[in-house]
Order: sequence, then C-alpha cells, then structure tokens
Amino acid sequence: MDTRERLIQSTRELLWERGYVGTSPKAILERAGAGQGSMYHHFHGKPDLALAAISRSAADLRERAEAEFTGSGTVVERITAYLTRERDALKGCPVGRLTQDPDVMADPELRKPVEETFDWLTDRLAELLAQARANGELTAGLDPAATATALVAVLQGGYVLARAAGSAAVYARAVDGALDLLTGHVRRR
Repeated sequence: MDTRERLIQSTRELLWERGYVGTSPKAILERAGAGQGSMYHHFHGKPDLALAAISRSAADLRERAEAEFTGSGTVVERITAYLTRERDALKGCPVGRLTQDPDVMADPELRKPVEETFDWLTDRLAELLAQARANGELTAGLDPAATATALVAVLQGGYVLARAAGSAAVYARAVDGALDLLTGHVRRR
C-alpha cells in the first residue's frame, strides 16, 4: 500500500474511532507510518484527506451492500443476507457514526458522501422491495419506500442501542425484529 492509501486508510479508521475533531494530522501520520510532509504532498490538508476517507468508506458500504443485493436467492433472501451479514455492532457503522459528528455534518463537502450513501441505500432497498412486491414475493400492502427507510433506520439504530447497552445482542435483536416484520409480508405459495 502506498503512502496515499495508508493515509486514507488511517484516516478512515481514526474517523470511525474518534470522529473528525479527534482525528489530528499527527495521529493520522503516526497510524499511517508516514512522514510529516506526506499528508500535504497528497492532500490539501485535513479536510481534503477526510473527504477522501469518508468517500472511500461510503463507496465500500455501497459495494458490500450491492454484493448482497445482487447475490443469489429471492429478494427477501438477499435483503436478509445484507441485514444479517457479520458486522462489528459495538463499533458501529463507519458511515453512520459520522452523522453524529457535528463537524462532519456542518461541512457540506464532508456531509455529502454520507447523505448520498444513505439516500442510495434507502433507494436501492426500496427498488428491491418494489421488485419483490411486483413479482408476487411480497404482499401488495407493503410500502417499499417506507419499509426501506425503516430497514436502514433499524440498522443504524441497532448500532446505537448496541453501543449504549455494550452488547451486540441488542443489534441482533433489532435486525431479527425487522426481519420478522418484513417476512410477515412474504406471500405464502
């Protein structure tokens, strides 16, 4: 991994762990094992590097989700695979945690990839749910947009509840509850 990539990866990790204010250039350089001038050689400063890191985290989230969404199985099975894949519930979502960072949310450039990612995720889930409703897999009474929004909210809220309780089991219960609600709309054939 070259210096630029090490800087981005280190910033991603630090933003996830400490937030924007807690991610100092010194900490980034130490974690990346990079020299003092390297950050400014590759980036225009901390905001530019943070944007690259946030954008990379957002792209990774979308890529991993899309891999589940385009996998094999029924739509409900693919959504279930996405919701139940292994996650570090106590660490939280690397993108979702940024919504709680006032410095990220106050900066339109830093906020943009966060907002776009959750818009994409909600829209993508709504598309899948609409497809499942259209093909008869889910009942006609299911509202794809509302259900997609609820599923994203359950994931993000599950992280918050798990961190508050200090237990990943709380996150798993939230996902199980969402799946129970979703599978209640599966048409029996």
